[in-house]
Amino acid sequence: MIEDGETPQRIARLTPLRDVLARIDAHVKPVEVRTVELAAAAGRILAHDIVVDRPVPPAALALRDGWAVRSDLTADAGPYAPAPVPAAVRIDVGEPLPSDADAVAYFDAVIVRDGQAQALSPVAPGDGVLPAGADAAGGAVLIPAGRRLSALRSALLAALGVERVAIRAPRLRIARARARGERMIEAAVAWIADAVAREGGTAAVGDADETLHRALTQADAEAVIVVGGTGCGRNDSTVASAAAVGEVIAHGIGLIPAETAAFAMVGARPVLLLPGRLDGALAAWHMLGRALLARLAASTEPPSRYVARLTRKISSVAGLAELVAVRCEDRSATPIAFGYVPMTALAQANGWIFIPPESEGLQADSEVMIRPWP
Repeated sequence: MIEDGETPQRIARLTPLRDVLARIDAHVKPVEVRTVELAAAAGRILAHDIVVDRPVPPAALALRDGWAVRSDLTADAGPYAPAPVPAAVRIDVGEPLPSDADAVAYFDAVIVRDGQAQALSPVAPGDGVLPAGADAAGGAVLIPAGRRLSALRSALLAALGVERVAIRAPRLRIARARARGERMIEAAVAWIADAVAREGGTAAVGDADETLHRALTQADAEAVIVVGGTGCGRNDSTVASAAAVGEVIAHGIGLIPAETAAFAMVGARPVLLLPGRLDGALAAWHMLGRALLARLAASTEPPSRYVARLTRKISSVAGLAELVAVRCEDRSATPIAFGYVPMTALAQANGWIFIPPESEGLQADSEVMIRPWP
């Protein structure tokens, strides 16, 4: 005889994805600003605009090796009628232009005969010259607040002599639903921790024996991500545990394949509860986790996306948003999994297609926006 047991948590309804994102935006506040050495800021989100305080370069520079000349003296120059350029000066890339020069002729465009420089071809005004302020005008915003400090941006700041920058670097604790190790959950935890670090946060993964109560209540992080235990199974109690110490804002998201995900607040700390299934954890992180982390970091970094053409039709459930795993090659996107995404599809996928809830799918040959596989 089957007995009716009490299930600690149930999903009463699926909250639309847009509503959950709106609640994340309303409840989650940016973390405090810290000023750090430039080298320590790599990959972080800038908290303040980087403003250039003076023109760069401050004076005109040579853009190539050659001869600094007055361009008007070369107007009629030719190989059979060289034009004297008495003030011509040998100059190397990056050197300041002499005050009486306005162009840099190629090295072979000027010859020296009897100690006198002569131009063999005309040089236009400004040719071979980097004008003052060409890299950045004084007072210009070089990198706005909210953007990630990439390797290139770090190099630009180093070239300008910037030594310290203000950043927001949210600290996220990554926890497991249960203390004992489960391979699927352990894999998701490791992947989420890496994703947090790649997107400007700091991830601290709890010990294998850390209790869920401790992960939810200790104050060493600005947000908590819990993987597993979000369903209605006999051993699923993650959402109930969050409700016991805080407020569950939404349990059950209208997003395939992450329907059992949940969002909660424990005091002022946001908590995102991800399914223990690997495909569900990835999808929930992509749509909800990234939004939460961006809000904590006050990030305005635009998402990396590109357009491709769908190779075959996609049918979707109306009323539910869906992430469809695709394989993109030569700007063609082939759907490889719908609903549950098996490991073989996860191994092949390199992108998602987002299907909004009001859509019932996409026709073959449609142009679609590809979200790179996280």
